[in-house]
Amino acid sequence: MLIENSKWIRKKDTSSTIVPIFRKRFKNCWPVKSATLEITCDGVYEAVLNGKRVGEFILAPGWTEYSKRLQVQSYDITGLLSDVNTLDVVVGNGWFRRTNAPWTGTQNPDEFLPAMLIAAVHIIYEDGTEKLIPTDESWQVSESKILLSGIFIGEDVDMTKELVFEQAEVTDYPKDILIFQEGPEVHEQERIYPRSSFRTPKNEWVLDFGQNLTGYMYFEMDAHAGERLSLSTAEVLDREGNFYTGNYRSARSQLHYICCEGHQCYKAKLTFFGFRYLRIDEAPEGFSADNIHAIVLHSEMTRTGWLTSSDPMLNQLFSNILWSQKGNYLDIPTDCPQRDERYGWTGDGQIFCKAGTYQYDVRKFFKKWLADMKAAQHENGWIPEVIPSLTAYKPGGAGWSDAVTIIPWQLYETFGEISFISDMYEPMKKWLAYIPTVSTTPDLFTGCWTYGDWLALDWPEGYVPENIELSKRGYSNDDLVCSAFYANSVSIVIKVGKILGQDVTEYEELHNRIRKAYWKAFGDKLNTQTEKVLTLHFGLAENPQTVADALAEQVKECGMKLQTGLVGTPYLLHELSRYGYYDIAWSLLLRKEYPGWLYSVSKGATTVWEHWDGIKPDGTFWDDDMNSYNHYAYASVADWVFGVACGIKPAAPGFAKVRIEPHPDERLNSLGAKLDTAHGRILSSWKYTENGIRYEIETPTETEIVIGGVSRTVEKGKYIFGE
Repeated sequence: MLIENSKWIRKKDTSSTIVPIFRKRFKNCWPVKSATLEITCDGVYEAVLNGKRVGEFILAPGWTEYSKRLQVQSYDITGLLSDVNTLDVVVGNGWFRRTNAPWTGTQNPDEFLPAMLIAAVHIIYEDGTEKLIPTDESWQVSESKILLSGIFIGEDVDMTKELVFEQAEVTDYPKDILIFQEGPEVHEQERIYPRSSFRTPKNEWVLDFGQNLTGYMYFEMDAHAGERLSLSTAEVLDREGNFYTGNYRSARSQLHYICCEGHQCYKAKLTFFGFRYLRIDEAPEGFSADNIHAIVLHSEMTRTGWLTSSDPMLNQLFSNILWSQKGNYLDIPTDCPQRDERYGWTGDGQIFCKAGTYQYDVRKFFKKWLADMKAAQHENGWIPEVIPSLTAYKPGGAGWSDAVTIIPWQLYETFGEISFISDMYEPMKKWLAYIPTVSTTPDLFTGCWTYGDWLALDWPEGYVPENIELSKRGYSNDDLVCSAFYANSVSIVIKVGKILGQDVTEYEELHNRIRKAYWKAFGDKLNTQTEKVLTLHFGLAENPQTVADALAEQVKECGMKLQTGLVGTPYLLHELSRYGYYDIAWSLLLRKEYPGWLYSVSKGATTVWEHWDGIKPDGTFWDDDMNSYNHYAYASVADWVFGVACGIKPAAPGFAKVRIEPHPDERLNSLGAKLDTAHGRILSSWKYTENGIRYEIETPTETEIVIGGVSRTVEKGKYIFGE
């Protein structure tokens, strides 16, 4: 790594909020064969060589477990070189210098590290000689035209500001944390133009892009020096149609731009926003909606899965699920892209992982994030609840820390790559070894912190929890939830160990003890939908059909609606279907009233909400404190549509062999799924006709097709059943 020959540099005697621009001028005296730039920083950067941006990576170097891992990017800059060259690098706070960032060594933002840069230009001339230009005292630095920048703040820019350069200062910061780029780059994806421009009842000028998105805005205009353009972002309008930002909490999420003279264009360089609406708080004379559009950002991924149906509302749900994945797969799998959070919650990550692996090729995306999880795991074995980790939060609990087993196993099942489970086998075992050290009951996971069934709707009528945190965790028994996930993680370690040729006798014996202890402790106390669902899904019921019957009856008794939260909802439709209650599973999916997946669609949602009633039937909001309108946890239902409604399941890892057993419902005229795998495309669709149901199936490999209870084993090809 050439960058190891360089020194970390900074602007002398400057605060952490200053956004500097580093500059290096150099000449080429001979014809160049090739040139590369290795670079990283303690924030996010944009590099410009001779007036042209270096690379397409937005928000480089990305977010990793900074105390142990900081990615270095390598760019081919051969085509950008001239005889006389100017390399400029602007460095903003990014994720590194944000609030509650433990890798800075302080929780006080005033004491955060200032912006630092380390880089190296490597030139190979046609005559074979080489030149290395490292960061050192010969570089210059100035405050940039960006006055303020942050992930939550947005960006303030003054294009009239003069740059005043001085000698950069060499500073001491570790180099042993530097690693080459592992994850996919974040790129600009789509461009979206305003759907409408209007005045709210408060006479505020608002643009509606028609889609809740993650990215930033680009504008181009003529203006006079000193004129201002100020923009604020929002996801929704309130009941009266006014601009609403309460759910952003302390995230300012604004862009303030002071114009230079003449024609100009700009887009945010060092931050991103989650928004559908823009409020034009101030603008130069003549500015209009035609001057601005939005640019969508997400990690570079190849799309692999598609769903389509005859129901426009269901199609909108499929679109919402896709957009929530795009908006939250931005370098790490975040919970939301808009408020003062945007963390890599392990619980949300594992809940949506299966659906996420069907919609996009996320192998590279998760390899990097799992490496950060491995780096963040504590010596005693527990996995932090957010990755990259933040010490301001509690130790991970069941369903969250269990991402260490669930996600690698799912990636192995979907993509068939053994490295996902071999790389994480030791962290899996360390997590299992941690549980008995903190549990209050042998062979169970009890008495410990947990989020329980977060955001469940199953509190008994009239019951008032003792505090707001409990009210968000639902009524399910925390010890049952923890113990169920404990059993599941042990079962995954058993499967992984056998694949890797390890002796898993110890874990098999442990799993048997857990099952017995679990049923003895909780078998006659399965009160909530989630308690029944987890007991079924993790194979812990002595009589599964009896538990499934009770679950189905409970769903019907409460008005054919779900009451599950984050950990119960992903498995609810699967377990109802597994035990013959397809009609109830379909009823829940197609429900248009609160709570239901189509309720938010009826309210105009273009992404999946954090709360089923983020906007209530009367138009008021669930809450200001925790009310994201772009949250993918409940989007996990997509994996039921792929795997049960359309019936596509792997019969061998990576879909080397396939099983297809669709389950149509007459309330929907047609449904289809396409899934691109390592072995080729799988297609499964069905449609009601005058003569019955017509099934169209395409498979790239040996497949068991089950239609109407009749099983057929077929080879690669296209197949039609019915009329």
